[in-house]
Amino acid sequence: MQTIRHPISASHGSVHSELTSYRFGQPGGRKAYIQAALHADEVPAMLVAQSLRTRLQMLEQQGRVLGEVVLVPAANPLGLAQVINERPFGRFDLATGINYNRGYPALGAPLAQALAGQLGPDADANVRLVRARLRELVEAWPASSNVNQLKKTLLGMAIDADVVLDLHCDNEAALHIYASSHQVAELEPLARLMQASALLHSSVAGGDPFDEACFRPWSELAAQLGAQTPLPLACLAATIELRGEVQVDYATAANDAYAILRYLALQGILQLDESGLPPASCRPTPLEGTQRLDAPHAGMLVYLRALGDQVAAGDAIADLIDPTSGETTTLRASVDGVFFARLSHRYVIRGMNVGKIAGVQPFREGNLLSL
Repeated sequence: MQTIRHPISASHGSVHSELTSYRFGQPGGRKAYIQAALHADEVPAMLVAQSLRTRLQMLEQQGRVLGEVVLVPAANPLGLAQVINERPFGRFDLATGINYNRGYPALGAPLAQALAGQLGPDADANVRLVRARLRELVEAWPASSNVNQLKKTLLGMAIDADVVLDLHCDNEAALHIYASSHQVAELEPLARLMQASALLHSSVAGGDPFDEACFRPWSELAAQLGAQTPLPLACLAATIELRGEVQVDYATAANDAYAILRYLALQGILQLDESGLPPASCRPTPLEGTQRLDAPHAGMLVYLRALGDQVAAGDAIADLIDPTSGETTTLRASVDGVFFARLSHRYVIRGMNVGKIAGVQPFREGNLLSL
């Protein structure tokens, strides 16, 4: 295991911030990049990363790391240093209001321009050339602030990986996965291994999140090429939401970590004895088909359905009760699907998102992710 410390803050200043990554195996083969807690205070993700580090050390000692694995167990030291009312607040940069998982560079267009006339009939050679250009584009991306330096450092480690897994958690949720519509078949085994309640996919989710910065250049470039210029979508990227913020225990983290390792073994990056896949726990659904339940007024929130429940259009999901008048508004599903995410707060104000249902039929467009 190699430990690498990456400076994030400028050399001159009163505060010094750095990021730590761990590398297992050797460069040159297939590569996996895994980061945890880009929104800083996502403890389930960080605990899974600790289990991964222990297991990867053992696998490396046994000669079972066939490729290279880069692990970043706490991907946002800047957010972890932000505290409001005794609680870390790492979803947004407090100085700018920018989400730490938004605003990554869209490299598709500059990649196509940089490679004009250079790709040919050899798919493997094309993949190598694309990865080299992507590394150059990330290196050339200016980092004018600590936040951008953090993003640049993370993306620089991930941009040439075969598999990119971004580990998060929701406020209160069943385990669910976000993926590209171009890669659903390749990531469906991951959903089985993780026993995900939802596998949500889209071509462009909006907001330029981290996982899209890694896989979209490949799909956008491939769409421009003819049949005589083959280009595999050589970066599988997914965001894994590891349930809710307080679902933190050793057994769950160990199971999640082992499921991830089994997926890396399927990808030829690790060698494990166990093979085969469990039955599917969900079917892929378009992110455009996800219904948001938003509070129409303030009040006490009482959920009527459990996370992971299959619901039908018209089903009651939650009651919203005015504490003064006692007037109750029942929030109902408008789609058939899986109730996979909700809010941990039980008193909400008007407009707050209090639940999500993964529906089959797309009906939304535009920016599909929450802020």
